[in-house]
Amino acid sequence: MGKMINVIIVDDHAILRAGLKQVLSDTGDIDVIAEGENAHDAMQLSRSHNSDVMLLDITLPDRSGIEALQYIKKNNPKQHVLMLSMHREDQYALRALKAGASGYLCKQSASDELVDAVYMVAKGKKYISPTVAEILANQVTGESEKPLHETLSNREYETLMMIASGLSVSEIAEKLSLSVKTISMYRTRLLEKMQLKHNADITHYVIKNKLGE
Repeated sequence: MGKMINVIIVDDHAILRAGLKQVLSDTGDIDVIAEGENAHDAMQLSRSHNSDVMLLDITLPDRSGIEALQYIKKNNPKQHVLMLSMHREDQYALRALKAGASGYLCKQSASDELVDAVYMVAKGKKYISPTVAEILANQVTGESEKPLHETLSNREYETLMMIASGLSVSEIAEKLSLSVKTISMYRTRLLEKMQLKHNADITHYVIKNKLGE
């Protein structure tokens, strides 16, 4: 048996953490040395523990796992982080990898792929499932075919989704605690970027591209 692989698990569901810990401990050469349940824990544990791999949930109660990941990579660049998500391979996978993650696992398939993923990431390699690999390949080969909504900033995307759900500019301004003028500007910019003219076009686009699901 080679060197033990030290792993930290950060997820806000204790049952899921226990399940992942069991799967990893059964290998005999992976040791779960610490656990956390939010982004704050993740950032602290990356400083206080020397681990080979951190399993980090993307949806944490205090702030997003992606934000925690960015902090960890900035302060401890050698820390390998494997993101866990309820979401199947989607925009989150790409955002996580761009933010410095060493891999992305969907929780539904986590137990089957987990051990392989941890071994791979511990060696300093990236773990990418076939589905994510396909998305990445499509992005690289077809930059021009990038869906229009991916060109929007986070705020513009938020405005897009709210307009699609039937909210008026003033209602959106109130919800986001921004001025009507600012939201109108986001709306103008997103219509330009998306090559659309009216709110109805926005709703149609969102439904057609299944963005709200």
